[in-house]
This record gives sequence, C-alpha cells and structure tokens, in this order.
Amino acid sequence: MTQATAPAELPIESLVRRRRWLRLPPAWRTPLAVIGATIALAWVIIALVGPLIWPYNPLTQSAHLLQAPSAVHWFGTDELGRDVFSRVLAGARVTIPLALLLVIMSMLVGASLGAIAGFFGRWVDETIMRITDLVMAFPTVILAMVVAAALGPSLFNAVLAALIVSWPGYCRVTRGLVLALRNADYVLANRLLGYGPWRSLRLDVLPNVVGPVLVLASLDIGTAALLLSGLSFLGLGAKPPTAEWGSMISDAVQNFSDWWLGVFPGLAIVTLVMAFNFLGDTLRDALDPRTASIVGKAEQV
Repeated sequence: MTQATAPAELPIESLVRRRRWLRLPPAWRTPLAVIGATIALAWVIIALVGPLIWPYNPLTQSAHLLQAPSAVHWFGTDELGRDVFSRVLAGARVTIPLALLLVIMSMLVGASLGAIAGFFGRWVDETIMRITDLVMAFPTVILAMVVAAALGPSLFNAVLAALIVSWPGYCRVTRGLVLALRNADYVLANRLLGYGPWRSLRLDVLPNVVGPVLVLASLDIGTAALLLSGLSFLGLGAKPPTAEWGSMISDAVQNFSDWWLGVFPGLAIVTLVMAFNFLGDTLRDALDPRTASIVGKAEQV
C-alpha cells in the first residue's frame, strides 16, 4: 500500500501567505500614517539630493526682481531676483538636518539625566530635577532667544540655544518612566543575582523606556524645526544669504504685498511639522498594544 502524498500548496495560497507576511502593522496603514510618511520622505529626499533638482542656484541674483509665480519661476523671485522655489528646496538642507540633530542631542542629554535621576534617587534626583525645574520655569522661546542673543546670531548658536531649552522635557518623561520600573520584580531579581546599578539600569530599565522616548522625539522634530525657524525669523539663526525658511519669512515681512515670498516657505514649515506629527502619533499607536489592537479591529470591520 503506497503512502499518500500531501497535496502541493496552491500558488494562490502561497501568494496570500506572502502578502500577509509583508503587510505593515495596522497603525502604519492608516491614512494619516501614509500621508505623514510620504511628506516626510519627500522632504528628506529633497534635503539629500537638493542640488540635483534645483532649477536655479538659490544664491544667484538676477534682474527679475519680485516677479510673481510663473512658468519660469514657479514660486516667483525675491527682492534680489533669486528663485524662491530653489531657495525653499535649499532650505530643507538647513532646517531638516538641524532639527534632527537638535532632537537627537536633546534626547540623549535629557534621557540620560532623567534615567540617572529616577534610578538613583536621593540627592542625585534632587539636584538634577531642581536644575530641570529652573530651566522649565522660563518660557521656551524667550529663553532660547536670550541664549542665542548672548552667543551671537548663527545656526550653531541657535541649535545650542534650542538644546538648552529642549532637554528638560525628555528628562522629566524618562525619570517618571524609570521611577515606575526601578522597583519592578524582574529588576529587583536581577539586582539580587548580582547586577550592579549601572548594569541593571542599562539592561533592565532602559530597554523599556526607549519606546515612549522615541515617540516624544518623533513629535519634537516638528517643534524643533519651528523653534529654529523662529530664531532665524528673529535674526538669531541663519545669516544672509543662507536659504533658511525662517529667514525667508523674515525677509518677506519687508515686502508684505508680495505674498509668495512668505507663503511658500510657510507652507514648507507647515507640511514638515504636520508630517512628523502624523508620524509621531502613528509611532505612539504602534507601540501601544491597546491602541494597536483597536486599530486592527477597526480595519477588520
């Protein structure tokens, strides 16, 4: 009697199984996630390959002063005859890298101090948190303006001033998370097994803090771009003739009737902030099991 062989897997079943494997989590398939990812990816690509797609040199002046948008100059020209479209694209190479750098530095400084304060407590916690409260007692923009004005107008000083006012948020969030985890059973069990405080903090506590901190960082990218553009708008950031969105809007104030000078850099800032806010909300939903399950059930209905 011959042994029956199992039927071969149908091609359509294999295709369905492969498509299920390649499917993204439910939170990343929502319309806001797709829109945010598309806009953010577009701006990142523009920042990376900017000189290849600029129709004109963003610093080259011409005799075509304050021309309205046309087929030759899509976003018009400014008071020096420079192409506004090219300058908006060039501004992405300034704002996006600096915003990402600011968020990364703020996250590293604030999360490190918050983790140390929450885990060790006592005088360490008191010292770090009183410094944090001192920085947070001042309005963020005003303190950044004071620091940038004291250091002098430049992009580096603007990033440094923004860093000084941005790290306390990460510090407080990380401290609260560490306080909730440092007395967990698995942390205490590993301490009894011989883990030192730094090893326990690095291996047991920090991996469970990374998710919420990354969500906060993704939401802060738009805020960082706004803060840096605001400092440049006030003359405390980028210096002329650097193509930066905030300084472009500042120049547009001098020519208020020429609407295209301020509208297009403003739209660039709005779309960038909106995209990273959408991505931050999506990341939060993806890392929260309760929200992810709700989104998955909604897609099945």
